[in-house]
Amino acid sequence: MAKVVEGAKKIEMGEKLVTIFIDGREVQVPDGVTILEACKMEKIHIPTLCYMEGLSSWGGCRICVVEVEGQPNLVASCVTPVREGMKIRTVSKKVREARKTNLELLLSNHPLDCQLCDRNGSCELQELAYEFGVREIRFQGERKTYEVDQSSPSVKRDANRCILCGRCVRTCAEVQTVFAIDFANRSFDTIISPSLGLPLGQSVCVNCGQCILSCPTGALSEVSHIEMVWDAIEDPDKFVILQTAPAIRVSIGEPFGLPPGTVSTGKMVAAFRRLGFDKVFDTNFAADLTIIEEGTEFINRFKKGGKLPLITSCSPGWIKFMEHFYPDLMENVSTCKSPQQMFGAVAKTYYAQKLGIDPNNMVVVSIMPCTAKKFECQRDEMRSSGCQDVDYSLTTREAARMLKEKGIDLKEMPEEDFDDPLGISTGAAAVFGATGGVMEAALRSVYEILTGKTLGKIDFYDVRGIEGVKEATVNIDGTAVNVAVAHGLGNARKLLDRVRSGEANYHFIEIMACPGGCIGGGGQPIPTNLEIRMRRIEAIYEVDRKLPLRKSHENPAVKQLYEEFLGEPNGEKAHHLLHTHYVPREKM
Repeated sequence: MAKVVEGAKKIEMGEKLVTIFIDGREVQVPDGVTILEACKMEKIHIPTLCYMEGLSSWGGCRICVVEVEGQPNLVASCVTPVREGMKIRTVSKKVREARKTNLELLLSNHPLDCQLCDRNGSCELQELAYEFGVREIRFQGERKTYEVDQSSPSVKRDANRCILCGRCVRTCAEVQTVFAIDFANRSFDTIISPSLGLPLGQSVCVNCGQCILSCPTGALSEVSHIEMVWDAIEDPDKFVILQTAPAIRVSIGEPFGLPPGTVSTGKMVAAFRRLGFDKVFDTNFAADLTIIEEGTEFINRFKKGGKLPLITSCSPGWIKFMEHFYPDLMENVSTCKSPQQMFGAVAKTYYAQKLGIDPNNMVVVSIMPCTAKKFECQRDEMRSSGCQDVDYSLTTREAARMLKEKGIDLKEMPEEDFDDPLGISTGAAAVFGATGGVMEAALRSVYEILTGKTLGKIDFYDVRGIEGVKEATVNIDGTAVNVAVAHGLGNARKLLDRVRSGEANYHFIEIMACPGGCIGGGGQPIPTNLEIRMRRIEAIYEVDRKLPLRKSHENPAVKQLYEEFLGEPNGEKAHHLLHTHYVPREKM
């Protein structure tokens, strides 16, 4: 009797099945799946390079080839659908030799200086070379040499390390719908490049870094701020403070061997303190502040007939996407700065005054799950403190490298608390790290501020989850408020097209550039896939559940900030420091 496989892809009741034979074993799989998907169901490993879950397949690298009885040539398993009675061999001599030869051909045109590459130790090409026992390259010939493109403030592009797998191209086009890069030229001259061969910094790239997560080698990486941060820490005349984003606490443990979704807040604080920062603060404090400002902005627009829907502004990748592709919706976007930038403005004014420090001698460093934060902190609009509000932004990956460079093992750290007062936060701020989190945090506060009543249930499950676009109607004291949440710019485009056409009727929209929200940011540990995103999201809500305060307007440190310094939410001083404007940009 044939075995019915129920592995990676769930078999639906009544779904048509076909019987196939994999390495002599008879199995039943859904009609229409590829050979690669069928083998995954059967827990048979087939190596891949150009294939990536969630993207279209094109069979370019030929690493996943298999033998199919009756076929004269090997077939790419990622693009070949199964058929009734198909007999497949995944580990024949012919298959092994073809895979190894194809791998050697890729390596023959690839730099062999792995020790100098950002992806050393996490490179898929390197792992396959080890798996196939490649110890020498039989093929020698001319090799193209390209200048490294460092024109972008966020993403470094090294075409010398590119294997033309196309995963970055498909991610940019299919997931993010930005189309900033594509294949150019032909044959030996083929390269992945922005339009017209322009540098990446002059393209429509929104700096989200999703291409980095999809790249199997070191062809794409973040622009590093590590050395500048080390210099600041070692400068005795600089007072260096750190802020850590909500999503960092559930991902920073991964480079140290902890399972995805491990909550490492206390250990993280202790580790970063030992790096030499003068103070270790929490961007969650500024996330609570953002909710007060953005929530007040929404209430004012909602009550006074202002421009709706109000669209959140926390994600710098989304903001640049809007500036390029949806400048006609600019007035709908909240004028609030992101939590990173609010923190920098408050630190270099309010906190600097408290300590009696010249803000020019204060260095604000952020650790973010996001490569676009590097772009954001350098924007001309982000200098409301009188100098650059946030000086440097490190990705989660960079932060882990710095800890390892100093010999700090996160797992061995004690639990320590953030410094006061910019380290005090609520559960509402924690959920900023997951898609739907900003909306949920806002609704918790907006409801109570508008009605003067205490929320009975503060968990808004309708805006949670990994669906691309989520919609909900919230009853606020008898008034229906229509909200929507989108994550990933492809999903945002679908939602915004409906807003632009007048088809959608929303009051409040949250958009995050990256799939899953910040927990899936382009600066997060590699790999970042759907399963890992889900674990990080679960951990974010665990942080929220365990905190004593779960509403932003209850944060005592934020209340004190308004009483001592800002005055009222959306007031003159708050607007000067915490709000901004945007710039229409060309589509090419």
